[in-house]
This record gives sequence, C-alpha cells and structure tokens, in this order.
Amino acid sequence: MSRRGLAAVASVLDQAASSATNILVLVLAARLSSASGFADFSMVYVTFSVLLGLNMAYVGQSLVLVKGERLGGECRSALGFTAAASAVVGALLLVVGLALAGATGTAFLALGLVLPLVLLQDGLRYCFSALRAPQRALAADALRLVCVVAALALQPEGASAGRLVLAWGLSALPALGAGLWLLRPYVRGVRGDLRPYLRRGHLGQRFVVEFAVGNGSSQLAVLGLGVFATPLAVGALRGATTLFGPLNVLFNSANAFGPPVLGRLGGKRATVRATAALGLVLAAVGAGWATALYLLPDRLGRQLLGDTWAGASALLPATGAQYAVMGLGTCALLTLRVLAPKATLSLQVVFSLLSVGLLLGGYAVWGVAGAAWGLAAGSALKALAAWSRVTRLPAAAGSRDTEPVPAPAA
Repeated sequence: MSRRGLAAVASVLDQAASSATNILVLVLAARLSSASGFADFSMVYVTFSVLLGLNMAYVGQSLVLVKGERLGGECRSALGFTAAASAVVGALLLVVGLALAGATGTAFLALGLVLPLVLLQDGLRYCFSALRAPQRALAADALRLVCVVAALALQPEGASAGRLVLAWGLSALPALGAGLWLLRPYVRGVRGDLRPYLRRGHLGQRFVVEFAVGNGSSQLAVLGLGVFATPLAVGALRGATTLFGPLNVLFNSANAFGPPVLGRLGGKRATVRATAALGLVLAAVGAGWATALYLLPDRLGRQLLGDTWAGASALLPATGAQYAVMGLGTCALLTLRVLAPKATLSLQVVFSLLSVGLLLGGYAVWGVAGAAWGLAAGSALKALAAWSRVTRLPAAAGSRDTEPVPAPAA
C-alpha cells in the first residue's frame, strides 16, 4: 500500500478510535446509571460536546487548512490557545456547578476541572492532521480509548454523574502525555503566537459561527428540552444518537482529515466527484445501520443502554433518517469547505436555525418523537441546499497549488 493509502487508513482508524471513545463513554455511563442519573450525565456531556465542537471549529478547522512551512509554529499556537481558552471556560463551569444544586451541579464541577485535559487531548488530532501524520494521532487516541474504558469499567454500579465525569476526564492524561511527546519533533525550536486567534478576521471566527448555529444550536435545543420538558427527553435523544456513533466515525473523519486530502485533487470536478460518491456511500450506510438497530431485540438493546433503551428505541426511525441525510449534507459542506470556505456560513445560519425550529415545533406537536423527526427534516433541507450551492460554484473553484509539509526533526 502506498504512503498516501496508509495515511488514509490511519486517518479513518484514528477517527474510529476517537468516536469509539465517545460511544463507549455514553454506553458505559448508561449501564452504570439509572435513567435519571444518565439524564444528568447527558446534560453535562451535551455541554462538553458543544464546547468540543466550538474548539474544533475555531482552532481545528482553521488549522487543517494551513499549508507551508509554518505548521510547527501553527500547531504550537493552536495548542496554546486551546489550553488558555479551556482554562477560562473551565473556571466558568466551576461557578455554574456551585450555583446548581444536587447531582447536576456536582457533574458540572467535575467537567470544569477536567475540561482543559480533554480539549487539549482532542486538539492534538488536528495538529497531526495538518502535519499529515495521522498515525501519530492514532497511537494517542488508541491509548485514550483503552484508558477511558478501563477507568469507567472500575466505577461501581449506581455511580453519580459527577464521579463518572471525573473518571472520564482524568483518563485523558496518559493519551495527552503521549500525544505531546509524539508532536515534539514537529514543534521543537519553534515559537507559538496566540495573537492571530484574537484578531478580527481569523478564519476560525466564521467556522465557530457556523458551528454555533449548526451543531451547537441543535445541541442547545436538546438541552432546552430538559428545561421546559423533562431531562428524560434529553436522555432518550442522546441515547438514540449514541446508537449511531459508528456513523459519526465516518462523518468526523471526513471533516477532520478530508480537507488536506481533497485540497490535493486540483479542482472542482475531481473534488465534487469524490465527495458525491462518499456522500452516497454514507447515506446507504446510514440507512443500513438504522435498519439493523430497528431490528435489534430489546434484550440486546437494554444491554447497550440500560433503562434508557426504552425511550431511545422509539426514536430509531427518525434518528436513522436524520443520519442517512446527514451523510449527504456532511459531504456537501465538506466540498464547500475545500472549494469555497466562505460559502458555508449563510447555509449553516439559515438551515441550522430552521432545524432548531423544526425540533422544537415537532416536540410541541408530537412530543419527543416529533422533535427527532424535526431534526431529520432540518438535516434533509440543509443537505439539499448545500448541494445546490455546490452546483453553482465556478469551474475554477479550489484549483490551487499545495505546499509540502516539512518532515519532523530527527
């Protein structure tokens, strides 16, 4: 297999390890907790997911579009900004945890303590992606997977949400240390600069707005259901989404590692051909996975999600439809990200807010199932609009030269 082929395999396997970590965290938490305990854990984990996505958008997505010989310094800068920003947000979460009562407040306190560790560890993946060294990201994320499973497996049944969050976060330490050691050859002797992340016009500012009105808005809408409806609704929606975790492996792999690969294809026609084929494959995989889950016996479902299975299984048709069209939408937005990075903001703003409206409207009319179908309808409309925008790009879009990535120092 060629070097490029090995890198592609390592990229997919790395994202598989990272996504498997998130899946197993939720599965193990659901098995260790009661339905109400998992609802508390879900509220905190959704908050973490929003913060993770914001960091990915502001730092990670702009980093993987960087070319040239400054990548070592860019990676050091990205990690420095992530460390500083996550420490500030972690302190705010500590205040939130102190203000809230009961198990939920304790869980937010735990998240505030471990947030810098988990965000830094995840940020290393984007450094290795930009450096085209996904095998190093794979090594660190595989260690992370082993450590988090071991840490949660040692927790007693009925463990509180705060204890589970603390065990999950602290288990990132070995992988963080390994990742920093693997990154060292690329950043040795270079200096970081946090000022570009604070300047107006930084590309990550556009991406973070896209996330905030896209993935972030839907996550916050799910959190909102726990405010004016019931936390069990959050647990059911989160549980159904967890079952589609293997598809997130593919979606996240495309977003994290796709731009450097697609940027070398040379123009609109080749890029669209590759992303359209990938989108059709992801849609077919999504439909097949949804069918397999729908046919899963209740006995096996309860082994996966415990008491949360009853609520989550009722949402499988809607969530399956959502993930099928998300495959098409993800590839359309990836195409625009590579060929015309500034073209995605308006799409994300309009159709993500529409998705939130459909989610909340669906809940008001048909309950939790209506909310899930609202998300599916919003994802379908976003995918349709994104591909329509791709077809209107000029033929010369994306045709640019790429620069080599320097090898690490010995």
